[in-house]
Amino acid sequence: MVLDPQLLEILVCPIDKGPLIYFADEESLYNPRLRRRYSIKQNIPVMLVDESEVVDEKEHERLLAKSKSS
Repeated sequence: MVLDPQLLEILVCPIDKGPLIYFADEESLYNPRLRRRYSIKQNIPVMLVDESEVVDEKEHERLLAKSKSS
């Protein structure tokens, strides 16, 4: 399921208040500046810092490449 485009326009990272990259197929939102990934569960973004994931360099590069190819 795809998130509402209006919701995506207003969602920001709770830490730096910057924009996020949406990966519908991975059900996640990604902040490349902080290398932090937020999951989407049952079509609801989980924007809690404590429940986010910090990704390693390899995963960061993969996500950046994927965002540029879409």
